[in-house]
Amino acid sequence: MIGTGALLVGCNASTSPYSGDPASAAAGYPLEYDNCGLTVSVADPPERVVSLNQSATELLIRLGAAERVVGTAYQTDPVPDDIRAAYESIPLLTDGILTHEGLLEAQPDFVYSSYASFLTADNAGERAELHSLGVPTYLTEFDCIYHAAVDEASFALLNEEIRDIAHILDVAPAGEELVAEQEATVRQGLDVAEAIEGEPSVVWFYSTAASAATPSVAGPGGLPQHVSELLGLRNLFDDAANKWPEVSWDEVAARDPEFIVLADLTRGYPGDTAAEKIEFLTTDPLMSQLEAVREERFIVVPGQYMDPSINSVRAVPAVAEGIVDLQGRAR
Repeated sequence: MIGTGALLVGCNASTSPYSGDPASAAAGYPLEYDNCGLTVSVADPPERVVSLNQSATELLIRLGAAERVVGTAYQTDPVPDDIRAAYESIPLLTDGILTHEGLLEAQPDFVYSSYASFLTADNAGERAELHSLGVPTYLTEFDCIYHAAVDEASFALLNEEIRDIAHILDVAPAGEELVAEQEATVRQGLDVAEAIEGEPSVVWFYSTAASAATPSVAGPGGLPQHVSELLGLRNLFDDAANKWPEVSWDEVAARDPEFIVLADLTRGYPGDTAAEKIEFLTTDPLMSQLEAVREERFIVVPGQYMDPSINSVRAVPAVAEGIVDLQGRAR
């Protein structure tokens, strides 16, 4: 992350882009920052940015940098109406995961990814290799190591990412405005959560393997765990070894959640949609016996609410409202 302790600007390490007139910030380059264990240098404010996935692209657009994005990839969700025109103006380099050759063809001067698996030799290229070619990168701190739990996973960490990208692009004020919007959404959800009764238990059901035998649920060290803690809920898989463990339906049934949060995924894999998940849960001989399933205590959220992105904060009011509504119906 970029901060006064990790930042070197030009020849004067005491100069920080957090202070001073935004118009003079460009004079603070080259900018050096620590990110996921690597020290990265950016010579000038990037002008040819490639984002490797949709959520990274949406953040860049919200920061007002759409015209500087020369390519994106891995679009998996409907684009919000208010940024659709800007999103569609950005070249889609591939429907799937961008290759190293495809990335270099775009001639980027900065690469931003929300997934560690995209910055590998098999995909867009390893970060160290890209840096050696003069292409600085930024990887979300939520996924420095693929699927590993992040002790400090929180919206505060997400806000730091927003600020980091804004400073790298020399648009710090836009970053602060976006952070303020994020914090307002969280506060809205916390206000709703005051009406939640007790400490309800939940399972965050993200996806399944093709056989539907091993559901992927939210464990510790991710934003679903953070949202659970903010709302006073018990995530029943907070004892798992990583943030997205694959468990068994027997184990889900044994833990008997009071509520099930369902990710409505739109990437097109079998069993991804909320409707398919509900169909499975209500017809499976084991899961259909759970009280939460019989009573249809489901809370459906877009899949992107469970992954780190500027849309994640919306999980706070969405889940809070869902639980309050379902508890009200049960009275």
